[in-house]
Amino acid sequence: MSVTAAARALAPTIAARAAEGEALRTMPPDLVTALKRELNADQRMALVELEKFGWELKFIRRPMFQQPVPVVFDSDRKNYAVLNADGTLDENPGFDIRK
Repeated sequence: MSVTAAARALAPTIAARAAEGEALRTMPPDLVTALKRELNADQRMALVELEKFGWELKFIRRPMFQQPVPVVFDSDRKNYAVLNADGTLDENPGFDIRK
């Protein structure tokens, strides 16, 4: 299942959680799994190590005519970084994230 299909399938669940006043800070497991499937082997290995320290894969940017850019956040959601294709972490990716 693609990320788009997973998001569409989960839309009613997310809407129900929001209607009940539940915080939407955590992504449904199906969507996280779909995102992780898009990572290469080096990125997946790096993510496993980062998750031990509380980092989470939040989304994948898809700039036109460029490679997808996986974005991870620390457990405090104060810092973000990019997982490069070789599995290294770029903490200064050159773009800002809305807060």
